[in-house]
Amino acid sequence: MTKSTDQLLRRILTDVLGLKPGQAAEFTKGTGLFGHLPELDSMAVAGLLTELEDRLQIVIEDDEIDGELLETYGSLLAFAQAKRGHK
Repeated sequence: MTKSTDQLLRRILTDVLGLKPGQAAEFTKGTGLFGHLPELDSMAVAGLLTELEDRLQIVIEDDEIDGELLETYGSLLAFAQAKRGHK
């Protein structure tokens, strides 16, 4: 059984940002990301997007990246689900 996009996204955030174990498990759709998580700074964004592409087997175009994408966990999850063709 394949992992859900939600599970994968939480794991990617934990791995890329070096979050404490279980920290990403507490994220809700309204949890702020960029500007709220000190680990997610402008340098970390590129690494995060690369890992999303690799692990979710998606392609993220430059024009798809904006401030809203990384604003909340929910916005990033919705984007990842749409790219994977899942609801």
